[in-house]
Amino acid sequence: MKIESNDICEQYKDIRRKKVFFLIFLAVLLFGVALTALSQGASSMVFKDSVAAVFQDSGIAHAIIWELRLPRMIMAVLVGFGLALSGTVFQAILRNPLASPYTLGIASSAGFGAVTAIIFGGSFYSEYLIAGSAFFFALMSSFFILSIARLRGSTPQTMILAGIAIMFLFSSLSSFFQYMGTVEEVHEIVFWFFGSLSKVGWKEISVASVMILLPVPVILRWSWDFNLLAAGDESAKALGVNVTRIRMLGMVFASLITAAAISFAGVIGFVGLVAPHIARMVIGGDHWFLFPASALVGAVLVLAADTLGRTLWAPQVIPIGIVTAFIGVPFFFYLLMKKMKEYW
Repeated sequence: MKIESNDICEQYKDIRRKKVFFLIFLAVLLFGVALTALSQGASSMVFKDSVAAVFQDSGIAHAIIWELRLPRMIMAVLVGFGLALSGTVFQAILRNPLASPYTLGIASSAGFGAVTAIIFGGSFYSEYLIAGSAFFFALMSSFFILSIARLRGSTPQTMILAGIAIMFLFSSLSSFFQYMGTVEEVHEIVFWFFGSLSKVGWKEISVASVMILLPVPVILRWSWDFNLLAAGDESAKALGVNVTRIRMLGMVFASLITAAAISFAGVIGFVGLVAPHIARMVIGGDHWFLFPASALVGAVLVLAADTLGRTLWAPQVIPIGIVTAFIGVPFFFYLLMKKMKEYW
């Protein structure tokens, strides 16, 4: 009996060690993609010079790195980190593999907020007005879904359906405003809906980093509760989990992260859906490892997509939302066809 117990402990340690190695691999991969992103761009700059320009004031190269490429790279990492983490939280609390900021309508409502600011901003029009309006409408749709969840008899499926209804509603309203807008306004709206990191700076990074990273310790602290929640509400309640509290606060924190990411980068789809599944296929369903793994995968995806968008058709820049859609759509159909029961 003691021998079997030792074997089980060794197997658990081996599985845990593999998960840690995977997290280290993702961190190294992200670092490699970040170095590549710094050295790629419209200006011809070799890899060695771009890295040296980070630490030395070398004139034009230093300005290009610190004013253009480095802020864009950091924001790409933050946005990918936030969208993937929020997608993992949504899938955990709703126990639905198709839950994401996009399918819950949060991205569409944020887009409508940006459209409203562009159309009606007038003399107050600015990037911060767009970000603030997108953030407000994203939180508004989140609180609406939360109010649906508080109704008697509501289920996670009810929240998914409510999110889909919100997505279609705000998408229709955004299309109506585009139809009524001027050529310049429509151009700005389309540019924002495609997702872009071209206008971010250090001020935007400071605000987004606080909003995205502040809820992370709380979410990681609830990893075990999310694991129990996967077994069902009744089982989780029997083991001492406050299901209602976890679900409500999880929705609030995930919505806050999503709104922060979308407010400054535009609508970037499929990252919150694809990244958690990629991590789950490799690392399993233990949220203590799944949360950081999903976040790292999302950061790698967004940063790689932005780098590809800047270099594939240079000097033209392909919006980051288009690149992530090319990655996410095939994977989305793969999920629908396979259902992924073997790892969910």
